[in-house]
Amino acid sequence: MTRIALLDRQNMTPGQARLWDAATADPEAPRGGPYPIYIRLPRLFEALHKLRACLAAGPLNLRERQIVNLTVARHWNARYPWFAQVRRSRAAGISDDAIDAINARTTPDLADPRERTCHAVACALLADKTLSEAAYDAAKRALGENDLIGLIAQIGNFSMTCLSANAFDLIPQADNPTPLKE
Repeated sequence: MTRIALLDRQNMTPGQARLWDAATADPEAPRGGPYPIYIRLPRLFEALHKLRACLAAGPLNLRERQIVNLTVARHWNARYPWFAQVRRSRAAGISDDAIDAINARTTPDLADPRERTCHAVACALLADKTLSEAAYDAAKRALGENDLIGLIAQIGNFSMTCLSANAFDLIPQADNPTPLKE
């Protein structure tokens, strides 16, 4: 049970429905989690949809974004986002071993140096609330400044998703195949 009612399409105002229809016309657009909550504030919903589209268009690729999202969901113990991101990560080709390592709060064995950097930066930033000079310099070398900006934005954006899911007590389906480890 969530702490707030999720609006169904038929219960939205005409303005909310218009925004919802435009956003969900994209087959990749999220429809669950906090997104039905955000529609209560149409300007916020619209801005978040645009931010999500901007981040999806680059500079991080899908696998890099998924590594970040898993790491962020694990950090915040966000059950619904974790559930949704495990599905998306598997579809993006991220191995169950990597997913399980993130779930266990250990470093996943990632062959791609950019993916390793995305995980390391997300872990460091979330744990320490900043990046050390060494971590920043390593990330800048691996990604470049512009892609590092995109990485930080992805971490912040998905942290908001996780915090919203936690605050409103959104829970995954009962048959969640990969629950968060305690």
